[in-house]
Amino acid sequence: MTKQWWQNAVIYQIYPKSFLDTNGDGIGDLPGIIKKLDYLKDLGVDALWLSPIYQSPQVDNGYDISDYRRIDPMFGTNADFQTLIDQAHRRGIKIIMDLVANHTSDQAAWFQASQKSRDNYFSDFYIWRDPKPDGSEPNNWGSNFGGSAWTYVPARQQYYLHYYAPGQPDLNWENPLVRQGIYDIMRYWKAHGVDGWRMDVITSISKDQNFPDNPNPHGLKYVVANQNDGPRMHEFIQEMHQEVLKPFQMMSVGESPDAKSQDARLLVDPSREELDMIFTFEHMHVDRQPGDVNGRWAVAPLDVVALKHILANWQNALRDHGWNALYFENHDRARTPSRWGDAKHFRYESTTAFATILHGLQGTPFIYQGEEIGMTNPDFELKDYEDIELKTNYQKLVQDNHSISAADFLKAARQISRDNARTPMQWNATSQAGFTTGRPWFTVNPDYLKVNVAADQQAAQSVSRYYKALIHLRHTQAILTDGSFDLLLPKDPHLFVYQRQLAGKTWLIAANLSTTDQDLALLKDWRQAKVILNNYSDFEVATTLRPYEAVILEKES
Repeated sequence: MTKQWWQNAVIYQIYPKSFLDTNGDGIGDLPGIIKKLDYLKDLGVDALWLSPIYQSPQVDNGYDISDYRRIDPMFGTNADFQTLIDQAHRRGIKIIMDLVANHTSDQAAWFQASQKSRDNYFSDFYIWRDPKPDGSEPNNWGSNFGGSAWTYVPARQQYYLHYYAPGQPDLNWENPLVRQGIYDIMRYWKAHGVDGWRMDVITSISKDQNFPDNPNPHGLKYVVANQNDGPRMHEFIQEMHQEVLKPFQMMSVGESPDAKSQDARLLVDPSREELDMIFTFEHMHVDRQPGDVNGRWAVAPLDVVALKHILANWQNALRDHGWNALYFENHDRARTPSRWGDAKHFRYESTTAFATILHGLQGTPFIYQGEEIGMTNPDFELKDYEDIELKTNYQKLVQDNHSISAADFLKAARQISRDNARTPMQWNATSQAGFTTGRPWFTVNPDYLKVNVAADQQAAQSVSRYYKALIHLRHTQAILTDGSFDLLLPKDPHLFVYQRQLAGKTWLIAANLSTTDQDLALLKDWRQAKVILNNYSDFEVATTLRPYEAVILEKES
């Protein structure tokens, strides 16, 4: 079967606000991305996914869109974006936009009209419900950002639903006019040359129209709603596929926060004609305390066994039934060497070890800006963070519910906060890491003096050089795209080891995800194997892997 372009690709995510500022206002912009296209071409990536660049009040860093057809002036102009598309295409790089179709900004024209009355054209573009007889919210649903998922509007004497901030009202996908409005937006950008879509919380678009209360074992006032697998979700996505994705051959990768592998098969099996790939959050939960009322803020050490089980399960479940989207970092996820590795003592080794494990799997690898140089989490204080999710959860969990101490919340923030990924890109050791000549919108990580692109490219242990090698393997070795997958040592708490096989060739991919030496006895059978890649310069095939040592070996039968 002919491969789609994205099955042999490596995709690089850009958070434009933090990538490169060219006009000194402290905010990254489109001309900054254009300026770095040759850097991205040299890295070897095939496509760029841009986090939202549309007009937005920035309540949630652009995931609250007020005008889907206009580039926000902070990033530049529509003409700048057209230049970026054209220049990227000349270099063989595709452009993927971020589609936020579950909700808009409350400043969007649709919502501004909808909130005025119950009987205008846009009245049913959003989800409105009457209060209960006592005037309270329609149900006990809570927002992901804390508090109620409902906000009251006196002009309508009704509440509107928002799974996220009050400034992000959820669209009513039951209304066919809403769906056609979204499809028209997608067609608009396709006409400008956009190649595909990353779809924000796309599995949340269908809601149970009975709006039942959620089970509440902890006795909370508000309980975050089950935001996946609404009754018409698959129907809506299939319609989108027929209306836009299929006729215009646009790649799609959907964010599906609660999806397990069996859910993914329904979404990405080519025969169902829905999405090409989805992002799961399942493997992102392997460092949290299960069942804790504080959710992801109840952090725990990395569970390597759980990580192996989840990734292997997805590899096996989607084999011949769909395609994996592979990632450890993005704009919502902390830096891997700080979160799961050892950024202080083994930054290069832990960065490249996790990269080896990820890029060796079947699927399309996604690299987040700065990942390719081993950027780390900053050790900020609570006052230094910007993220609305962090601030609202601090209010809810620390100040209101007293379910976690301020010290423990800060510890969790330093490990998993979304802001860890949003510090400006570190280009060099000059002022503000070469990101801006002005005052950056968000504090630069103080480690930029040693962790930056210029320094990494000259280093003996270069993270970016290792990533280039991984990307080259993805482009040239069919065993990575087509080979079988077999997990070895599934219960080992430190070693992540698996095999890929294709056409008489076997690859062993192994990494020690710990700070101590680990015995790997099976390596004695690989002493004569060919070394494809390794992250220690003095590597020799032995029966011990050093801290965060990773290797890819090849044998032919």
